[in-house]
Amino acid sequence: MTKIRVHTPLVELDGDEMTRIIWQLVKEKLILPFLDVRLEYYDLGLPHRDSTDDQVTFDAAAAIARHGVGVKCATITPSVAQVAEHKLKKAWPSPNGAIRSALDGTVFRKPIICPGIPTAVKSWVKPIAIGRHAYGDIYNNREYQVPGPGKAELVFTPAGGGEPVRITIHDFKGPGVIMGMHNTEKSIRSFAQACLGYALSERVDLWFATKDTISKIYHTFFKSIFAAEAAARAADFKAAGIAYRYLLIDDAVAQIVKHEGGILWALMNYDGDVQSDMVAAGFGSLGMMTSVLVSPDGKFEYEAAHGTVTRHYQDHLAGKTTSTNSVATIFAWSGALRKRGELDGTPAVSAFADRIEAAVLGTITAGTMTRDLARIIHGTMDPPRDSWVDTAAFIDAVAKRLSR
Repeated sequence: MTKIRVHTPLVELDGDEMTRIIWQLVKEKLILPFLDVRLEYYDLGLPHRDSTDDQVTFDAAAAIARHGVGVKCATITPSVAQVAEHKLKKAWPSPNGAIRSALDGTVFRKPIICPGIPTAVKSWVKPIAIGRHAYGDIYNNREYQVPGPGKAELVFTPAGGGEPVRITIHDFKGPGVIMGMHNTEKSIRSFAQACLGYALSERVDLWFATKDTISKIYHTFFKSIFAAEAAARAADFKAAGIAYRYLLIDDAVAQIVKHEGGILWALMNYDGDVQSDMVAAGFGSLGMMTSVLVSPDGKFEYEAAHGTVTRHYQDHLAGKTTSTNSVATIFAWSGALRKRGELDGTPAVSAFADRIEAAVLGTITAGTMTRDLARIIHGTMDPPRDSWVDTAAFIDAVAKRLSR
């Protein structure tokens, strides 16, 4: 079989635990047999990040900036306990956060709709996309565990001279903890513009939600920038027949579960992280959610929206049968390949990406699926054993359909 040639290298970012196992299966069975592609490989697995003092993460981000498109496996952001468990030099920060900061991008997450898989939220009949701000807040914070009594202050020293501004955070009478976080006007404005552009391209309404009634400066800064950028695109929104709406985040959460979908919900960094999982679960499974990081200068990084599936990895190491949903990982590859084809002007590559996705959805519709989807269909946490297949068998079934 003649392989389809991909002209420009695709940046490959490997990851951790069960998703690393799936990553290799997808690459060996669904990508390399069909494509003549150069993969510029970066191992973002925790051991290699530790051995390189996390330099590999920044090298990978620079490669995406050079080549324009990357595809990433899920990675571990180690907790304090995992530092000891894996004998790490330190608790390395989130690779996703580092790459988002390096590219100053916005993350868009969207559920994968599959015929025959009912949604957990019955009112959702159209996709709900999440626009997640990709810079700052708690993902680039500074923390300190207060050992005892003392005063914690927020201090700003003007670069051009002048007296520092000092604001008391808290007068501690005993031990506690403090955290400082930031954001920039440039990044927030870029985020707002990206969300407005995405809503226009998809012709869907745009919601933006924060908690400005409590955070009267930090969150209000976001709200004001969004309002200004939305006003600047008001005529475009009217021509497209769509609308911009601001909501308090608790109101947005209450309303979203009664909505039919078909919107873009823009959220700050942490809120977007949390709510994308809620939306994914509401549409059926965390394994059915795409994620793409888009930079202001048109660089793209595709990945699954879920984590490394630690529990399944532990079962895998123990020799137990796992049935991990690989759909979002496969769609990360297809999304990256489609974009690579678009940027290179090679429609055969983009068409191949379409065929991968059709093979995945066709496999599920024909009745071959992983346990998480069988649970939804059968309405039980313990669906019949003949209703689902294991991790590798699902990918094998997709490969067979794709070959046809």
